[in-house]
Amino acid sequence: MTRRPDLADARRVVVKVGSSSLTGTDGRLDTGALGRLVDVLADRVRSGHQVVLVTSGAIAAGIGPLGLARRPRDLATAQAAASVGQGLLLARYTDAFARHGLQVGQVLLTAEDTIRRGHYRNAQRALERLLDLGVVPVVNENDTVATDEIRFGDNDRLAALVSHLVRADALVLLTDVDGLHDGPPSRPGSRRISTVDGPQDLEGVVVTARGSAVGTGGMVTKLASVAIATGTGIPVVLTAAPQVRAALAGREVGTWFSATGRRMSRRRLWLAHAARSHGRVVLDDGAVRAVVERRTSLLPAGITAVEGEFDAGDVVELSDAQGRVVARGLVSYGSQELPDLMGSTTTELVERLGAGYDREVVHADDLVVVHTPR
Repeated sequence: MTRRPDLADARRVVVKVGSSSLTGTDGRLDTGALGRLVDVLADRVRSGHQVVLVTSGAIAAGIGPLGLARRPRDLATAQAAASVGQGLLLARYTDAFARHGLQVGQVLLTAEDTIRRGHYRNAQRALERLLDLGVVPVVNENDTVATDEIRFGDNDRLAALVSHLVRADALVLLTDVDGLHDGPPSRPGSRRISTVDGPQDLEGVVVTARGSAVGTGGMVTKLASVAIATGTGIPVVLTAAPQVRAALAGREVGTWFSATGRRMSRRRLWLAHAARSHGRVVLDDGAVRAVVERRTSLLPAGITAVEGEFDAGDVVELSDAQGRVVARGLVSYGSQELPDLMGSTTTELVERLGAGYDREVVHADDLVVVHTPR
């Protein structure tokens, strides 16, 4: 897809809705807003298209029943609110879609499900099968068991990763403002940006990190998720929830972010955005050029420093001398071995240490470039 109007005919779309679009001013779940969203998505599905819904709102839905005054700030209470609210949220979606003769299937994910490759593939298979069966997948972060160390932090990033899991044609992010503006939307004179074709169109744009009182993701997290999706071939529309029908029809609402990169394999997506890094390997200028420009494997001769602790098979970051991460990959040596190998050619290592030391530190097939130095 290269144009906004193409969205009307897209076979498979991921739609993400935030907590602020599903709750009222009292912080409770707004079943009317949820029902209006479902009406639009159900019409889309019944017309022969596929929709994956990534929804926030579990914690917000639990605020009212637990008698809380606001969104919990401590993890344990947030988990408790999610436990209460998740069932309520799914029940509302089940009822709303059932009025259109459609079934939903709940899929709860944590970052661990994308960090571990087996979990990642299982999630992909489950989503594909639900779609094949005509079921609408309802995806949410598993806030009940998520921790500060393993959670996504916001469902915007989750939506971008799910878009790749299911090979979506586009991602639609629904929030409480009609697209990206060139300044805070509340500031007089701020204007909506209709189209963003690349990073150059964002120069001078002022965004905030703070989300709403019931949400966790501000515009910064949305733009980060946009970068994940568009950088690997998936266009994004960012708009207000009441505009979802017009957005899916390809009309001029919100902000259209054009895809800026090519589709990558799920394995490379996992390496680039989902896998947890266990350490860092610092490269000299020649190795940076070889990895980034020529896409070659990383050899011991190009390494100048090793940071952190990791084992063979772990994901590590590859950085330049200034500390900028340029790539990520699966390392074939542990952090205890590498210091004795760095700076030496594979021929020298075989002569000094014997057979088996002529292998790459990170093979090109297990490496993905994440930043291209200017």
